Amino acid sequence: MKDKYLELRINRDFGDILTVYFDFLKQNIKKFTNVFLSYNGVFLIGLLITSYLLVSGFVGMISENSNSYGISATQTGEDTYWIYIIAGGILFFLIFLMVAGLNFSLSSSYMIKYDEHKGIGFNKTEVWNLTKNKLGHTIVFILLLIPIYGLFFIVSIVFAFIPLLGMFAQYIIQFFMTAWIGVSFFSMLSEDKGVTDAFGEGWNLVSKNFWKSVGVNFILGLLNGLLMFIVLIIPAILIGIYTFHVVENNVDVGGIVATVVYTLGLCALLVLMVYAQCLSQFINGILFYTLHEKTYNLNTRSKIEQIGQSE
Repeated sequence: MKDKYLELRINRDFGDILTVYFDFLKQNIKKFTNVFLSYNGVFLIGLLITSYLLVSGFVGMISENSNSYGISATQTGEDTYWIYIIAGGILFFLIFLMVAGLNFSLSSSYMIKYDEHKGIGFNKTEVWNLTKNKLGHTIVFILLLIPIYGLFFIVSIVFAFIPLLGMFAQYIIQFFMTAWIGVSFFSMLSEDKGVTDAFGEGWNLVSKNFWKSVGVNFILGLLNGLLMFIVLIIPAILIGIYTFHVVENNVDVGGIVATVVYTLGLCALLVLMVYAQCLSQFINGILFYTLHEKTYNLNTRSKIEQIGQSE
């Protein structure tokens, strides 16, 4: 499995898509993680700073309002901690937008290079060059997501007033959007399309295969969530034990040790959220190749032509 090329341009059914995703992940997880860490270094530091600001703000307010003498927090102290929280929130939003664009590109570019080289025989510089060359398109793509998600938010509010049926409809639309956006972005990078053309191509592919697209994103999204949960179990238990120690022994929650522990814990959570986003784009990369081959049969035709030429 380590060196075997997994052909992506195949019209697969639902079960085969799930299987090839995990096979691809097992083969490429180590190399992609190296790419991820290499080009996210600055943003990872930014997430650490964000975590520190948010933790300092929240635990500071808790410490001020729950001191052992029952004295309420001063207005100056509250203002300071609110500044930490607001600054951390703004910094997180900005970093999230940049990280979303970067890692959408990195994961898509990685899979494109994997397909081009028929395996893992490429270096991370090639992945970065493709990502860098499409930076302008990526920025426009991310900006267009703002009104798209704004519309989705309005639709979600409408469906919220419909008991039960509205909840199911909301989730179906959510997973359809995830598939549409992921496939569209992949189309933009792999086929060198403009942003609007890519959205159109993504809509064409996903809408014609609606339930397959929704089902794949639902099942693999759920499994990715369980995978992240398993990874987080050990640090969550350790932080839980430490929190129990803090509560039982009246340890100052605003102390240096507590701040460091909670900062590292929150930072690890944010980093894993970013990494999970990359894995979700691998899902839609495999979905793109499947739907594209089903629609256009380019790989199948090429193989038939090669057989004819050899004969």
